[in-house]
Amino acid sequence: MCTKCNKGKYYITTAITYTSGKPHIGNTYEIILADSIARFKRQEGYDVYFQTGTDEHGQKIQERAEKSGVTPKDFVDQIADEVKRIWERMNSSHDSFVRTTDQDHEQQVAKIFKKLYEKGDIYKGAYEGLYCTPCESFWTESQLVDGKCPDCGREVNPAKEEAYFFKMSKYADRLIEHINSHPEFIQPVSRKNEMMNNFLIPGLQDLCVSRTSFYWGIPVDFDPKHVVYVWLDALTNYITKIGYDAQGNSSELFEKNWPADLHLIGKDIIRFHTIYWPIFLMALDLPLPKQVFGHPWLLQGGEKMSKSKGNVIYADDMADLFGVDATRYFVLHEMPFDNDGIITWELVVERLNSDLANILGNLVNRTISMCNKYFGGVVQKTGITEAVDEELKAAAVGARDQVKAKMDGLRVADAISEVFTVLRRSNKYIDETEPWVLAKDEAKKDRLSEVLYNLVESITISASLLHSFLPETAEKIVTQLNTSLRDFEELNQFGLYESGTKVVEKPEILFARLDVKEIMEKVDAIRKAQRAEFEAEQRAMGEEPQKEAGQENVIDIPKKEEISYDEFMKMQFQVGEIIACEAVAKSKKLLCSQVRVGSQVKQIVSGIRKYYSPEEMVGKKVMVLVNLKPAKLAGVLSEGMLLCAEDENGELALMVPEKNMPSGAEIC
Repeated sequence: MCTKCNKGKYYITTAITYTSGKPHIGNTYEIILADSIARFKRQEGYDVYFQTGTDEHGQKIQERAEKSGVTPKDFVDQIADEVKRIWERMNSSHDSFVRTTDQDHEQQVAKIFKKLYEKGDIYKGAYEGLYCTPCESFWTESQLVDGKCPDCGREVNPAKEEAYFFKMSKYADRLIEHINSHPEFIQPVSRKNEMMNNFLIPGLQDLCVSRTSFYWGIPVDFDPKHVVYVWLDALTNYITKIGYDAQGNSSELFEKNWPADLHLIGKDIIRFHTIYWPIFLMALDLPLPKQVFGHPWLLQGGEKMSKSKGNVIYADDMADLFGVDATRYFVLHEMPFDNDGIITWELVVERLNSDLANILGNLVNRTISMCNKYFGGVVQKTGITEAVDEELKAAAVGARDQVKAKMDGLRVADAISEVFTVLRRSNKYIDETEPWVLAKDEAKKDRLSEVLYNLVESITISASLLHSFLPETAEKIVTQLNTSLRDFEELNQFGLYESGTKVVEKPEILFARLDVKEIMEKVDAIRKAQRAEFEAEQRAMGEEPQKEAGQENVIDIPKKEEISYDEFMKMQFQVGEIIACEAVAKSKKLLCSQVRVGSQVKQIVSGIRKYYSPEEMVGKKVMVLVNLKPAKLAGVLSEGMLLCAEDENGELALMVPEKNMPSGAEIC
C-alpha cells in the first residue's frame, strides 16, 4: 500500500451472490477480480471501500427451502456462511459483507419503496405474463427466445397477480442522455450497445416491483400482502449498507463514498445494473455510479458449469490442489476483457507449470540460490555495470506505469502480463550475463555481485506489483529477499534494495511443477464426490437425480459413403480467429464473419444467426475448412466454412479448440 499519498475515496462493489447454492469458480472469479482492483487502488493511495455480499430473498429461495425441509432463513444462513468462507479462502479484502436479510437493509428497502410510491413513481396494478422462476423475471411472448426465457433458456410459466409497478419510461430519456454523455459508464462498449439497442431505444415497459404469490421477501409496509420484488431489494444494497436513509438521515460513510466508482458484475445482469438501478437512483435524486463493468463468464471447456453435467469446478477444490494464489492467477490471467474465458483442469496445470513454476518460481529460486552460493547470501551493489543492464532496468522501472494503465482500463489480465514481462526479461538477463561463468573468474566477482543485485531488485519490484493479484506469493518473495513490499510511488525507481542485505539461506519453492496425470486422478475423485453430493441433494428435495453428462441419449445419424484417405487429405482444416462479424442484410439466418487464418483474412458466411449474435462471435477461435470453393450466399461471397456440431433439436454449436491455439494452426 502507498503510505505517502492519498488520492481520495474509491468505492467498489461486486454483485451480491444469490443464495441458491454454493458458488463455483465462475462465480468466485468476480470476487477475486474485484479484490485485485481494490488492492491495487489501495496500493496507489486511494481510500478504498470494498463491498460484497449475498442476495437472499425470492421465490426460488422459498421453493428450495421448502423442498429441503427448512425455513428460508435457515437455508440462506447456511449458503451465506459458505459464500463468506469461500470469499475468505480466496483472500478477499472486502470491507463489508451485506446480506439482504440484514435488518438495517430491510428497513431501508421498505422506506425506499414507500418514498417512491408517495412520489408517484410506483403505482398498483395487475400483472399477467410469462414468469421465469430462476431469473425472477416476467417476460412477454415477444421477448421469449424459442418459447423460453431469453436470459437463462429455461421454461417460463403463465402468471397473473396483483402487483406494484415502477414507471420506468418516465426516466428513460434521461438515462439515454446520461449513457451518451458518459461513454465510460457502461463497459465494455459491447454491453452498452446491447442495452441501448435492445432495451432503451425500443422503449421501456413499466417494471413489476412487488409480488404476492410468495412470502419470502421484504413486506411492503403499507400493503403487507405484497413483498418487494427482488431487483428493487437487491440493487439497493449498494446504498443501504453504507448508510443511505430514504428519510434524509444518511450516514457519513454514505456521504463519503457515494456515488460508487465501480459496480463489478457478470454480463448476465448488466441490464438490471445499467437500466433498472440508474433509474431507481434518478427517482431517489441520487447520483449514478461512475462505472458499471459487465465481465465475461468463465466456462468449463466452453460450456456453462452445471451440477447435472458434472462439470462444476469449485474454488476451494482448486485451492486444495494448486494453492490460493495459483487459483487467483489462473482466473485473473486467463479471462479476456470482453469475451468468455475457458477453464479446464488440464489447462490450469499447463498454465501454472509454464508461468508460475517456470517463469516466476524458478527465477526467485535460482537468484536466491546463486546469492547464497557465490556470496553467502549477501546482496551487494558494486556499480560495475554493463550495457546489458539497462534493458532490464528499463523494463523494471517502466512496469509500474504500464500496469497502472491496464488497471485503469480494468484490463487485469493484461496488467499481470506486464509484470510477467519483467520476470521474463529477468530470466533472459540470467542467460545473457551467465553468472556461473562470471563466478569462475575472481576478477569478475564485483560484476557478478552487481548482476545478482539487479536480479534481486527486479524481483522486488515485480513482487510489489504482483501483490494485488498474488498477495501471499508477493509477501513470500520479499520475505525471502529480507526486504518489504515497495510503496507505489517508489516502483519506478531502480536501486532501492538496501545493499548488503542477506537473503534467506534456503529458498522456499513457491510453485512446484505439477504432473497432469496425478492431478487428474485427484480430479476424478473430486468429481465422484460432487456427483454423490448432488444426487443426495436432489433426493433430499424429493427429486429424481438428473443424469450426468455422458449418460444422456446419444445421437445416431445416417452414414454417408466412405471416402478414401487421399480424398480426406484434400480437405484443409485450420484454426481461425473471428476478428469481425455482422448480420447479412438480406437474410435472417446468415452471419458474415471476417476470419483470420494465419496471415490471411477470409470472409465466411454461416447460417448460425439464430444461435450466435455478431458480438458473441468476435474473438472466438474456430475450426475452419479453408479450401472450400468460394460461393455466394444471399449475394455475399463466402470463402470457407465454419464447422459446427448439431444436436437432435437442430441446435448448433461452433467447434472450438480445447486449448488456446494460434490462428492458422493446422487441424489434423
